Amino acid sequence: MNSVQLVGRLTRDPEVRYTEGGSSIARFALAVDRRFKGENGPTADFPNCVAFGKTAEFIEKYFHKGMRMGCQGRIQTGSYTNNDGQKVYTTDVVVENCEFVESKGSQQQAQDNSGFGPVGDDGFQNIPDDIDEELPFN
Repeated sequence: MNSVQLVGRLTRDPEVRYTEGGSSIARFALAVDRRFKGENGPTADFPNCVAFGKTAEFIEKYFHKGMRMGCQGRIQTGSYTNNDGQKVYTTDVVVENCEFVESKGSQQQAQDNSGFGPVGDDGFQNIPDDIDEELPFN
């Protein structure tokens, strides 16, 4: 049975395109934490995902970078020949169903509780230089 269930955060805003026939295709990647930590701390995988039709439209309307998403689908592999004549192999998660994993209020609260302001376009928060005195470890 080819079945996948993932919970993770979107690494960027979903990229949505429409075919000439009006069908929608959403592409995105999720940062999915692994169950066990590596030597250098937590590790994650970043599977590429694709959704079609109403599911793609739902993702386009309600999800953006940093949001947690739960999704179910299947693994699909493929290949193509690039411009250099080399064969490239692909693996995608075809998302058949997705759902919210956290409420909008908890997303906002997590941002507000950080105390350092909003996350910038580069994914980092502006942390003051004098914060070292407040950290419980050095």
